[in-house]
Amino acid sequence: MARDVSDSTPITSRDELVAWIESGARAAHLFRVGTEHEKIAFYEADHAPVPYDGQPSLGRKGIRALLEGMQQQLGWAPIIDGPNIIGLHDEASGGALSLEPGGQFELSGATLDTIHAAKAETDAHFAALKIVAGPLGIRFLALGMSPKWQREQTPKMPKQRYAIMERYMPRVGSLGLDMMFRTATVQSNLDYSGEADMVQKLRVSLALQPLITALFANSPFADGKLNGFLSARSEIWRHTDPDRTGMLPFAFEDGMSYERYVDYALDVPMYFVKRGETYHDVAGANFRDLLAGRLAALPGEQATMSDWANHLTTIFPEVRLKRYLEMRGADAGPRLFLYALPAFSVGLLYDAVALDGAWQIVKSWSKEQRAALRDDVPRLGLEAKIAGRSLRDIAREILPLIRAGLVRRGKCDAQGRDESQFLDPLDKVIDGRSQAEELIARFTGDWKGSVEPAFTECAY
Repeated sequence: MARDVSDSTPITSRDELVAWIESGARAAHLFRVGTEHEKIAFYEADHAPVPYDGQPSLGRKGIRALLEGMQQQLGWAPIIDGPNIIGLHDEASGGALSLEPGGQFELSGATLDTIHAAKAETDAHFAALKIVAGPLGIRFLALGMSPKWQREQTPKMPKQRYAIMERYMPRVGSLGLDMMFRTATVQSNLDYSGEADMVQKLRVSLALQPLITALFANSPFADGKLNGFLSARSEIWRHTDPDRTGMLPFAFEDGMSYERYVDYALDVPMYFVKRGETYHDVAGANFRDLLAGRLAALPGEQATMSDWANHLTTIFPEVRLKRYLEMRGADAGPRLFLYALPAFSVGLLYDAVALDGAWQIVKSWSKEQRAALRDDVPRLGLEAKIAGRSLRDIAREILPLIRAGLVRRGKCDAQGRDESQFLDPLDKVIDGRSQAEELIARFTGDWKGSVEPAFTECAY
């Protein structure tokens, strides 16, 4: 999650909220792609988690030192919360480094023209990270969930908004704290050209998000053992907060629009209102009351554009609409999968033939079928079924559409290779086993029931 927005422009009407989202639309020739990926830090010496201030008694520095080192390495501006550095921001590119609640270290990438550029950005990030993290004895897990530490063993990052969320989560779901502190994801961010384009892309993306979950499933461990799922991260989201998660069935109804999403977002309870450097805990409050200037916790306070932008970051459906669309269904994983997700998304959503072909496949699915698929996929992966078909069969139909879309884009690297090359890891999953299934086989085989090898074999 990148830095919170600061825009004190007052807003007084729902129409202004709609206009803010609508302003994200851009011409198709200006479409870009952004990638965000989280990774769980650990000390290489003993596979312990990395606290913010390290472990001074052992002479170990922590996440603070990692951020300070990356600031020196990259020259990016610090993001400060109280007395603490909690991220970095590159004014030139728009890229950022940030911290998730349990110290998951996130790159929120810039918006880029091609998947080749996204790969180069990711590679440069890991090169810089190695220079800084190596001397600190810190490495990172390429998994969707921490495999060993219990929630109580997981460090907490000193961010005000996370303290508010931590207090609120147990009120609305049983696993929200596990989501915050123990999971890691890779996301891709895509553009739309207008309302009709947004609606079609949102519908196709929502319907196929369980397929993404299955293809990228990579979180079979928790508490040092198998957890019974291929994507425990995805299962955790099912038990986080029903007010702000899920498959957005209203998106498939007639009349879906920017306004309809705004109405949904207005009904999602708030977490906080930021004024200056202070986050005011208003968890459970209604944004409509802030819009009307009658929020009980902050009487007379008027809503601003930053309040709206920040509120939208606290909504967590499988696909999120802001001034772009966020694909949120994938577990974090190895480097090749960090390139594969934006490639999948671009080939699907930026090629009209692929997008329409995918819509023809998913348009007859009912909301009940989509919900059941979402519920089944964390456990069953590509064997989950919808409308009598397995996700594996659907993947064998969808992936060629996406590959052809990337070929038609014709965006080639210096060696003349187009972007379809980045889908190759997904073909291997479809024809074989997911990352999670491979890890389960290792755990029950040569790992001999231990997750410790993951800290070597599943690490950046």
